[in-house]
Amino acid sequence: MTVSTDLLEAARHGVPRAGGTDVMSRPVAGPFLDLAELRDVPGMSGITWQPDGSARLGALTTVAEVARDERLRAAYPALALTARGLATPQIRAVATVGGNLLQRNRCWYYRNPAFTCHQDGGDSCPARAGQSLYAAVIDTGPCLAPHPSSLAMALLAYDAAVEVHGRSPFPAADLYGDGSDPTRDHLLGPGELLTSVHLPPPVAGELAAYRRAIARSEGEWPLVEATARLILDGPQVTTAAVAAGGIARVPLRLPEVEAALLAGDTFETAAALAAARCTPTPHNAYKVTLLTATILEVLEQAAAGD
Repeated sequence: MTVSTDLLEAARHGVPRAGGTDVMSRPVAGPFLDLAELRDVPGMSGITWQPDGSARLGALTTVAEVARDERLRAAYPALALTARGLATPQIRAVATVGGNLLQRNRCWYYRNPAFTCHQDGGDSCPARAGQSLYAAVIDTGPCLAPHPSSLAMALLAYDAAVEVHGRSPFPAADLYGDGSDPTRDHLLGPGELLTSVHLPPPVAGELAAYRRAIARSEGEWPLVEATARLILDGPQVTTAAVAAGGIARVPLRLPEVEAALLAGDTFETAAALAAARCTPTPHNAYKVTLLTATILEVLEQAAAGD
């Protein structure tokens, strides 16, 4: 796919915008913001199927397209369920895959121009000494703002890859690193454009579920969310991929939970292992309880084929 030189230059000096659901709500946004409009770039939207059954999602594909595509739902149910569960129908209709992956965090200190933090050039995280009700419970670095991308969490569960213009595809997890950089929500450099997501060939017999815990019934970023992919041989779990969001600076796979499932531990025992990584603040210990309960729920739902 060819991206115009003019577009790359605009992205280097402006703010890339696709659906705009995140960009236009940031404190830096406004009527005079220098934007690089991406919505009409050819070749960056839609779902393309490869001969081996794998799929490519253009970065400008809307979340609604991912949620409603029947073939995608059959091949990658955890991704489709996640897309169907996030935000509202109106937001899903305009929000894009790339925008969801690269959106900025929702921390009220970062979003409030009265404060400075690591994210906007400061040298501290106000949430550590202030109000941390929605902060991360798995502490990976100076910043406590949880990463907001639900689709990223689901892509981790599929070992998906992403493609950036001018670079070979690389693991989706490498978009985010380990969360130790407090200044960034993703690791793309200035002028780098995410062009597509690559999903591996689907696995026969996959069971999947997605669940989010939110403060109201619709249209809210999750306090905790989780997705699970399972393959069963009778009662035995033979393949497991479990990921969680809303709990750390980056979306996380939970290898300890997966290992326990493959070892034959109960769902309750496996889900409880996630709590061992948590170091909550005085304000958000409730998230640890939500995390284990949400993981347990997605495991039970997936195994039941719900």
